[in-house]
Amino acid sequence: MTEDGGIRVTHAIAGLAAAHGGPSYSVPRLVAALRRVGVDAELVSVVTGPPPADLPSGTRFHPPSLPWLPVLNRFLVSAPLRRDLMEPRGSRSVIHGHGLWLKPNLDVAAAARRRGVPLVISPRGMLAPEALAFSRWQKAIIRRFGQQAALDEAACFHATSEAEREDIRAFGVRAPIAVIPNGIDLPDFTAPDRPLPRHTVLSLGRIHPKKGLADLVAAWATVEPQRPDWRLRIVGPDENGHAAELRQLAARRGVSRLSVEDALYGRDKAAAFAAAGVFVLPSRNENFGLTAAEALAYGVPVIATRGTPWAGLAAERAGWWIEGTAAAIADALLDATARPATELAAMGQRGWAWMARDFGWDGVATAMKDVYRWLLTGGVHPPTVEVL
Repeated sequence: MTEDGGIRVTHAIAGLAAAHGGPSYSVPRLVAALRRVGVDAELVSVVTGPPPADLPSGTRFHPPSLPWLPVLNRFLVSAPLRRDLMEPRGSRSVIHGHGLWLKPNLDVAAAARRRGVPLVISPRGMLAPEALAFSRWQKAIIRRFGQQAALDEAACFHATSEAEREDIRAFGVRAPIAVIPNGIDLPDFTAPDRPLPRHTVLSLGRIHPKKGLADLVAAWATVEPQRPDWRLRIVGPDENGHAAELRQLAARRGVSRLSVEDALYGRDKAAAFAAAGVFVLPSRNENFGLTAAEALAYGVPVIATRGTPWAGLAAERAGWWIEGTAAAIADALLDATARPATELAAMGQRGWAWMARDFGWDGVATAMKDVYRWLLTGGVHPPTVEVL
């Protein structure tokens, strides 16, 4: 029995492989933090590849049911996961689904309906116009044959930023929306202990067209001749051959101090942040942009485009929030790389303090716990929740 009278929340996500990006980091940490603040939280997923190493104890993985069928295997149908979700957990329980457009994202709604419990949906950026534009017809079919019904089933949505809340409303959702950011783990050092920034620009995350990396390469073609002692590293898991496209673009632009590298994890990833003088998030759209928060937590100033929800970079004097064009990215890079290392270090220290102040996981979990309690007991909605 927990301090909240036995609230039990089943979190479900289609896949937790590290290559899936931000949710493979943020969802397990949310579950762990919910446990710390007194919620009986559990996590279930489909086996899609090597998962992160530090998952909450008791995380349950279920095998896909149709791995041998082309096309259909991409939807991650898993009868064992569906049966797991259908199992009763008691009257004070909630189902919290993460992501859209795959079979587990439909199963959460069927399970909530059968069990008679509230359903929370975190779209994780998948209702943004830019995200909807990819595989448009496939998503239209899935929406017609189950996803829209699942969305209609939700008692509440969870957005990780105001920008994502606006995207959810623009999609036609009328249900309540809780705006609660992701948390961030602070590294095992304090920002004042970080060495002075090195002459490396880092961009880390999925290598996908929506990430705006082609604009970053074009911007670097302007920056490189003027900053002969700086280099650019683009690091992350390749999707659909986009890494090769970026290398070809760099070759056509004649840039040489640019590398497109495979994904880094664990200590290698930490070392990449530690060696960076500036971090760039050039995405066309992000519901949160976890890698920007990670960079700030490592004391690295950030350049982020207005397609990301990082307007606070300017207010906190921890970076630049700019238009998502190659010219604007180039201007910001020229500004950042012209600054003394001590000034960049001071910006990074302010970013680290911002993460420590506003993005701790226990505070995020407490806010989410308040949403669950409200869904189960009623009354005045928490201040994080917008009700139309």
